[in-house]
Amino acid sequence: MSATDPTARVRDAARARGLDIEIRESPRAESLEEAAALRGITPADIVKTLVVKGKGDQYYFALVPGDRAISWGKLRAAVGANKLRLPAADLALAATGYERGTIVPLGSTTAWPVYADERIRGKRVSMGAGAHGHALYVDADALLAAYDATVADLTDPIDGIRGELPRE
Repeated sequence: MSATDPTARVRDAARARGLDIEIRESPRAESLEEAAALRGITPADIVKTLVVKGKGDQYYFALVPGDRAISWGKLRAAVGANKLRLPAADLALAATGYERGTIVPLGSTTAWPVYADERIRGKRVSMGAGAHGHALYVDADALLAAYDATVADLTDPIDGIRGELPRE
């Protein structure tokens, strides 16, 4: 594997943190449901890594189960910030070294603080692996410990996954 291969950065970072990971080829899917079916897991076991922009040049990673949506109010409270947003794709790439759809805390060019939804605890999860066409599998508890993640209720249910978010 070449040093310029983004999965190499993920593997090296996992090794450095003592994490046991598996990276498999994963064909592109048209939906979360299709991706879960291709991987033989449930949508809740796919964890989205969202890079979130705070004040100035501060970013955070938010780990969100696939069947749930980030709750901005809950995340702001956990982070202790008044304003958070999803950055433009070019800013997310600059902050992490990864393109959207491949972002993972492992091997990020900057080790931003990690916030994780409590629902991923106790599971083996699949997430981005630093490169399109690949999926990473890891024990969520080991990942959370390796990054000293803040674990809290950060999400709201998504009604029917592809449906609308619940109204307050």
